[in-house]
Amino acid sequence: MEPFKNAYNPEMVADMARHLAGAGPFDEARFTKLACEGLEALELKARSRHISAALDACLPDDFAAACVQMVAALGPETETEGWEQSGPSEGIRGWAMLPMGEVIQKRGAGEYDLAMETLAAFTSRFSSEFDVRPFLDADLERGLIHLHRWAEAPNPHLRRLASEGCRPRLPWGMQLKGLITDPAPILPLLERLRDDPSEYVRRSVANNLNDIAKDHPDLVAGIAVDWLDDASKDRTRLVRHACRTLIKAGHPGALAAFGYGPPKLDVSFSVTPEVAHMGEDVTLSATLRSRSKTTQSLVVDYAVNFMRANGKPSPKVFKWTQATLEPGAEITLSKLHKLREVTTRKHYPGAHGVVLQVNGQALATGGFTLSLNNA
Repeated sequence: MEPFKNAYNPEMVADMARHLAGAGPFDEARFTKLACEGLEALELKARSRHISAALDACLPDDFAAACVQMVAALGPETETEGWEQSGPSEGIRGWAMLPMGEVIQKRGAGEYDLAMETLAAFTSRFSSEFDVRPFLDADLERGLIHLHRWAEAPNPHLRRLASEGCRPRLPWGMQLKGLITDPAPILPLLERLRDDPSEYVRRSVANNLNDIAKDHPDLVAGIAVDWLDDASKDRTRLVRHACRTLIKAGHPGALAAFGYGPPKLDVSFSVTPEVAHMGEDVTLSATLRSRSKTTQSLVVDYAVNFMRANGKPSPKVFKWTQATLEPGAEITLSKLHKLREVTTRKHYPGAHGVVLQVNGQALATGGFTLSLNNA
């Protein structure tokens, strides 16, 4: 989210002020001064909180009146996937709405239903998936009434919110620890949305199940078997995406759900070069020859044991390919692993083991030594 921090700039603040002033009593000059003072020195989340504090100071003290004014200042509702990053001339939308959601979080604890319905109005102009979570955490049973109603809404943004808002481990959002412990309350909701006409919604359902799989792998593997029975192509795609972590981890139930049994193969595997530098590519080569009397469906992955600062390896699994191998047949595969700096991982020099995985089973190993000295 940090690359979008420049979305919070004086132009956005002025745009918000204009639309809010057009929707009811609002001190544009005071809001603009409070919101812009020190804004440019802050990172994304801090900018949002800073603007939210200015907004809280300038909106009506009455929560209901503040909600009405914020909703009246919004741009037109949309059904297309994604949102504008800044507010267009006809109303507020996009990143400018994140501070508004924070106001709802701050003020809405005593007005649960009004807060949730205001966030429902927000979500078709920007996601409310982060803002509903404190309310679900405080009273899940009450929140589920709203989620089930949203799941029936004509707007796909609202149907998506019903799933995305209750993901147990939503990235960048607060964890819903009750659902991490026991996801059962949201399973009927996900089942209701599994055949939604919008891929945007179905993808959220898959991500929700993938979250659940991190703590309840056998449960999600069982759901996969159930949902794949007489499944459409869209639902099959959803379930495969939902099981991606389980398949990478070689969970037997998830693999079996998709017809991936223990592989019967003769394998050769190599990793070159022996010493690699940042910015270079490491080449993985594998030959798989079937020893089975029946056709085999194969999921081929590889894991790199990245060296950590403490000198211990930390494995990460990468997708490679899928293949169907007839009895006695042979395939040769090649893959480039690019050694590039990424924001989610710091590279350290030393030995890096590489493991070839087929249907979740480690079948061969290799490795390279990473050198940070490019001289």
